[in-house]
Amino acid sequence: MMAYTYALILFFTVIICFIASFDRRILFNRHFGAFLKSAVLVAIPFIAWDVWFTARGVWWFNTDYTLGIVLAGLPLEEWLFFMFIPFSCVFTYFCFDKFFKLDWLSGFNNLIVFVIVIVCSVMALLHYDKIYTLVTAIATIATLIYLHFIVRADWIGKASLIFTVLMLGFFPVNGVLTGTGLETPIVNYNQNDFLGIRMLTIPVEDAVYGYTQFLLVLYFFKKFSGKSLKQQGNEE
Repeated sequence: MMAYTYALILFFTVIICFIASFDRRILFNRHFGAFLKSAVLVAIPFIAWDVWFTARGVWWFNTDYTLGIVLAGLPLEEWLFFMFIPFSCVFTYFCFDKFFKLDWLSGFNNLIVFVIVIVCSVMALLHYDKIYTLVTAIATIATLIYLHFIVRADWIGKASLIFTVLMLGFFPVNGVLTGTGLETPIVNYNQNDFLGIRMLTIPVEDAVYGYTQFLLVLYFFKKFSGKSLKQQGNEE
């Protein structure tokens, strides 16, 4: 049963969202194609990052908790992580955006971007010798600069609030992956490569990493789902 641990974490993370996608009040299933393209596109650099870090020993996986299928040094479950976790996150954003008026949060875009970019810049400068901290900070800074100053995304405040809500799921999921409730963690980290600040068992970099991934998948999802809706309108 131990070998199914990581797979079961992913299953229970996504199953309720997947079933709810077909609810007539939500109909997120109509956007599955847009989501899949978005998730795959963002997964490419993130998986490359994952493979590189695993090869360097920045982190590694306890295969006692996985199915034993390894691709490019990563368990199969780790590959699926980049589909299942973003699915639940984007689905949650989709529902909040559909049922609640949160456009007023765009007024906080400047503040959120300014604070996060400054904090990440300071962390990168002070801890440039810690590769996980450095790469995560740079990726987050680049993502926010691109979204805010280049494409002028007006939903950063909304996405940031919803990601804060998603932290309620982030803690149990990433908590188990990093050792909460288990004899040993599924994902282990080299102490020399990150700040060492943990939220329970979760490195703080994991939350920032997840935030950046969420923003990027959401950005492409909005682009692809918008095109899909236009095509449907033209066909009708």
